Amino acid sequence: MRIALFGYGKMGKMIEQLALQRGHSISAKIEIDTKEINYTDFDVAIDFSTPEAAFQNITECFKHGIPVIAGTTGWLDKFDEAVRICNEHKSGFIYASNFSLGVNIFFELNETLAKMMTNLEQYNVTMEEIHHTQKIDAPSGTAITLAEGIIKNSNYEAWALDGQGTNKIPIKSIREGSIPGTHSVSYNSDIDAISIQHKAHNREGFALGAVIAAEWILGKTGIFSMKDVLNLG
Repeated sequence: MRIALFGYGKMGKMIEQLALQRGHSISAKIEIDTKEINYTDFDVAIDFSTPEAAFQNITECFKHGIPVIAGTTGWLDKFDEAVRICNEHKSGFIYASNFSLGVNIFFELNETLAKMMTNLEQYNVTMEEIHHTQKIDAPSGTAITLAEGIIKNSNYEAWALDGQGTNKIPIKSIREGSIPGTHSVSYNSDIDAISIQHKAHNREGFALGAVIAAEWILGKTGIFSMKDVLNLG
């Protein structure tokens, strides 16, 4: 499989390493100053670029019939338009806030627990995410996905960063050291507490999940998620 990397930072380099180990080739490394792209040189694109570049990167691939694996956050106000363009050109698309296989299983556990806790009003949910100091956005995209999973399956209506409010899930964001990512969801009452946590030991899991998603989508058309890749639906 010939892969184009849109964005060649730490994540792009790790994806390259794992893709080569799995027998694939990296046929393009596209960065902000890349002037020309030959879309016939690759079979699938993996985008870990910037919020400013992601939408154009993704939709240009669709227009050339190239399926896309996208992990860039911060551009989702244009997500519906990207989906429209993907379907119009009969391409393939997977977006995930986190491609880690473990995190996507954690997403499913989170939604299942939220359903179980819905009618137990004595419990209040809180969330915490910890990342390295170079991570700018807060809360993380993964934390937002977790919060949305709870909202979808409970009476909570929204989330709030470092705060509380009626029917809002408080999310605490911590930036320290070189921590690749720890996410915790807790349900607390006066009597006890129930918590689930995912702790990444390194970034390799994020990169591996993106490569596995690229392998899975090759030859498919439509809009998919990591649930489809992992057969969790």
